Amino acid sequence: MNYQPRLRVQYKSEIVPALMEEFQYKSIMQVPRLLKISLNQGIGAALVDKKLIDFGVEEMSAITGQKAVPTISKHDVSNFKLRRGNPIGVHVTLRGDRMYEFLERLVCVALPRVRVKNQKK
Repeated sequence: MNYQPRLRVQYKSEIVPALMEEFQYKSIMQVPRLLKISLNQGIGAALVDKKLIDFGVEEMSAITGQKAVPTISKHDVSNFKLRRGNPIGVHVTLRGDRMYEFLERLVCVALPRVRVKNQKK
């Protein structure tokens, strides 16, 4: 499998040398790098309707391209009617090629489409 994401290639060929020159790093190991991207989604209404966790897993899996994992509560919280072991959200940890692909799609496609409210001119 010879495929490498475009952002990873650009990082290695352009960004790392520029950072080494700008900050006078002596070793390539001093240059900051991405290790993982962690995404999570809290689903508070899942306490009432357990199907919402399944929808959250499907939604997060579609966004990231990797199967999401339900998170469960670790403590009882009486004010929120929460018991230990109840599913309360979903999370995904992306590493390697999937991480770079996700970051590139986020920065190049999704974020430019986000509208900013009350932006001063």
